[in-house]
Amino acid sequence: MPSAAFRPSSLSILRGLQVAAIALVLSACADEQATTPAEPEVGVQTVATQRLAMEQTLPGRTVAYMTSDVRPQVAGIIQKRLFTEGQDVKAGQVLYQIDPATYQAAYDNANGDLAQAEAAVLSARPKAERYRTLVAMDAVSRQDGDDAIATLKQNEAAVVAARAALRSAKINLDFTRVVAPISGRIGTSTYTPGALVTASQDTALATINQLDPVYVDVTQSSAQLLALRRQMDSGALKSVDGKAEVKITLEDGSVYAHSGTLEFVGASVDTGTGNVTLRAVVPNPELLLLPGAYVRAVLPMAVNDSAILVSQAAVSRNTKGEATVLLVGDDGKVVQRTVQAGEAIKDQWVITSGLKAGDKLIVEGGSKVAAGQKVKIKTPSASAATAASSPAPASAKQAH
Repeated sequence: MPSAAFRPSSLSILRGLQVAAIALVLSACADEQATTPAEPEVGVQTVATQRLAMEQTLPGRTVAYMTSDVRPQVAGIIQKRLFTEGQDVKAGQVLYQIDPATYQAAYDNANGDLAQAEAAVLSARPKAERYRTLVAMDAVSRQDGDDAIATLKQNEAAVVAARAALRSAKINLDFTRVVAPISGRIGTSTYTPGALVTASQDTALATINQLDPVYVDVTQSSAQLLALRRQMDSGALKSVDGKAEVKITLEDGSVYAHSGTLEFVGASVDTGTGNVTLRAVVPNPELLLLPGAYVRAVLPMAVNDSAILVSQAAVSRNTKGEATVLLVGDDGKVVQRTVQAGEAIKDQWVITSGLKAGDKLIVEGGSKVAAGQKVKIKTPSASAATAASSPAPASAKQAH
């Protein structure tokens, strides 16, 4: 009986000890899990190359596409001014009327001289023909025949001279109507009706400027142009096919609606300034750009098809002042790498060396991790993944 009563109590104690042991084991595992730190999560961006236009912003001045000074070619008194100052005129349009009286008289006189010379030819030609026949018959001397032919030649020469004099008189008469040599916008008139003008005067009657299109003249230092050409020669940059597009920024900072093209690059360097002259042709249908206006020209001089751009927030500096970035290696550990940062484009750096396509760049959580630490990569959102996989074309601008 005592032994039977003892057995249930011993079994209960044994079971209690087993439960306590299991609880201790579970508690130890829980404590071990609590003390083991979880791998930190970081956001990464897969480095990709993209097309980068190398642009330079240069100050410049607008220049009229064509400029013509209107000057008289004959002397006389201005009778009329036949245009409105500041308005557009067409080539061949009459601008001034000079008193034509004396030139009309000279034309009429030349016309009369021509008629007289032609009449003399009509009289001399039959006589020369008759004398030629009589000379053949020995009815007159050969000398008389030669004299008749010479008289005819002289009269024919007089006709040629009279016609030339008539044309000259007609030209001078036409010059009394001063016409526009080109189409464009005409400025103020320096002479009024009643003023005397001469053919050799230095002062123009007015000036016409063709404003559509216009030139934009800018200068670039020869050192900058040389550096750019060296990059293109080395293959680091590829020049733009065809003519380079030029964008214009106006004085108020707004972007001009029409883009032009780079038409001329100076073939020599200014010895005084060390600059090279560049000229662009820009459409100006609204005539918004006037000659002499200050503008800034944005010139895409070359294109880099394998540029790497990263967020400025992902780039830091070490104690030596070198630019560094954090990457996630193939083993899932953080790697610190020194890079070369070039131009800044908005909130991004152009990385010239140190990164390659496919590198996993840490862009989020980099301040919480260190080199050699194992990390876990966050799953990017759909919008972020789209932006990372399809980088927009960028442009590097250099202001001068």
